[in-house]
Amino acid sequence: MSTEPLAPGKRDPEARRRAILLAATEIIVTRGAAALTHRAVASHAGVALGSTTQYFASIDELREEALRALAQEDDEALAALEPHLATLQTDPSGAVTELLSYLQDPRAVNADIALFSSATADPSLRELALRWSDKLIEMLSVHFDRDRAEAIAVYIDGATVHAGLRQHSLSREALTIALTALAGPPTSPRPTSTTGHPSEKSES
Repeated sequence: MSTEPLAPGKRDPEARRRAILLAATEIIVTRGAAALTHRAVASHAGVALGSTTQYFASIDELREEALRALAQEDDEALAALEPHLATLQTDPSGAVTELLSYLQDPRAVNADIALFSSATADPSLRELALRWSDKLIEMLSVHFDRDRAEAIAVYIDGATVHAGLRQHSLSREALTIALTALAGPPTSPRPTSTTGHPSEKSES
């Protein structure tokens, strides 16, 4: 996603606000949330320095809005992953493919790491940072018990940090091994009861 400076003299308040917000998200994913300043955002968005404070009262407000916008982008990754969770025990290939797509996207990975680190320093952002994993746990809990769902979500959080620090994701093989182990073997169907009234049994 790229930002284009607004044309000189063009008056479009909503477009200017979007440009400022988009510039803030780009700075966060490329340089980290700590690099966010009014001057950096104004330069990246191609607007006057005073414009940033005109639309956002403080740098903290702009940071939170930018992080919220980045968190919303995670919804697409979750929507793509959800259909494959039902077959995680029997065939994890679909889930692994979607997870790889996410882990190999530097923007998505850096955005989530920025959310993690920002929420660690600012408790008011904690709910926003937990949004992704909470939704994932909720989706997993449809198919697994709560402890197992949380374990899978925590592993994916760790794989995200790994991808951000090492600048590459875990391999398909490594993800498959880990998710297969965490999901556990497929649940065997209960055996059909053979007890009952003798008259209900078929004669041989």
